[in-house]
Amino acid sequence: MPLSPHHVLMPAFVTLSGRSVRLEPLSLAVVDDLVTAASEDRSTYAFTRVPAGRDDMVSYVEAAMAEQAEGRSMPFAIRWLLTDRVVGATRLMHLEYWQGPMPWPPGTKGVVGEVPSVADIGYTWLGASAQGTGVNRESKLLMLSLAFETWQVHRITLKADVRNARSRAAIEALGAHLDGVRRADSRGADNTVRDTAYYSILRSEWPMVRERLHARLGLVEAA
Repeated sequence: MPLSPHHVLMPAFVTLSGRSVRLEPLSLAVVDDLVTAASEDRSTYAFTRVPAGRDDMVSYVEAAMAEQAEGRSMPFAIRWLLTDRVVGATRLMHLEYWQGPMPWPPGTKGVVGEVPSVADIGYTWLGASAQGTGVNRESKLLMLSLAFETWQVHRITLKADVRNARSRAAIEALGAHLDGVRRADSRGADNTVRDTAYYSILRSEWPMVRERLHARLGLVEAA
């Protein structure tokens, strides 16, 4: 009988600390803070699904924690150290493990391992007051550093509704490569059928991306 994910090693859940941002394990303890952040100005969420009230936020956090318990996701609450407030959420998700034997039959999920081989970064949202402040950029730096430098992943994938110019510009500013647009990819946040732009960063590209992020965040050391 195949082992369940709970009987094998999984990535250690960590807190990631930067200069102005701390990514903390997502938990029910921060639900009220997340509700406050999500209520600031919801007009900025035209293309992003963000829970609208406390009940929805509880369900959102519980679902994320359940996925994390299976080793398929690592969700974070984003704490902005300037204000010491939780201002949003993000996650490393779609964790895939290429070690060990191939899952059989095709299409079945293999057991999880200690180190993911590839991952996505997604489900990122911020309260309006934290948007455009560098919080998102530093959050990406922290997660990318964990993925490429600790896990040694082969690829990170980032996606956005093709209409979401702001999100796509932020992804492109990282130096991510546009792999293409998948048409009629999923149901959009506005209940339309959305096309999705797929981007990726490979392990070989990480040094360039890291240098670009450090420069944009003012983390480059003087010569």
